[in-house]
Amino acid sequence: MPVPPQQSLSQLEDVPAFADAGRNAEAALRAADTDDALMRRAGIGDVCAFGRLVDRHSPRMYRVAYRLLTDAQEAEDAVQECFTRLWQNAPRWESRGGGLLTWLQQVTINLCLDRLRRFRVVPDGPLPEIADESPGPERQLAMQRLEEVIDQALCALPHRHRAALVLCYLEGVSNLLAGEMLGLNLKAMESLLFRARRSLREELERMGIAPEDLKLLA
Repeated sequence: MPVPPQQSLSQLEDVPAFADAGRNAEAALRAADTDDALMRRAGIGDVCAFGRLVDRHSPRMYRVAYRLLTDAQEAEDAVQECFTRLWQNAPRWESRGGGLLTWLQQVTINLCLDRLRRFRVVPDGPLPEIADESPGPERQLAMQRLEEVIDQALCALPHRHRAALVLCYLEGVSNLLAGEMLGLNLKAMESLLFRARRSLREELERMGIAPEDLKLLA
């Protein structure tokens, strides 16, 4: 009886049954790795699933916290507290609204605002000097200095103004969703954002940044 020739894996992928099995396996892996699936596993005590969520979302939460608090240790503490609350809430988790990412952003923002209300974090060191840089080889350095000054100006703003700008301009959150995070309706959020932009523009001008350098705030 003749023995059928062996097929390579690439050839097997062309067989409909094997191709379907491969696609189904990939779909199953993607479904098992969604935030909701991982939260269901975390809710029954799966530490590995929870660790996957921390690895996925903690860098963004730290970026938000640091922009609000301007202190690395305080930002780390806020993010750690956020994920501690997530672990505690995992058994009762129900996905709604914007999902897990929105929940994490809202909790992180609120934790940072609580910290800012308790004390004011003042950045170490003097404000950077702003040189009169003209376009050319020095442009990259000038833009870096401008970003540093913007960060310094953000620190001088009222806490909710800073939160509004960080969410809507630095994190790309919609006005509607940012309003939900800050407990405001859309009209109130847009009003807060208008005042925050004006405050930041005035602070930057006070620090010597010319109006033509502020096009990114338009």
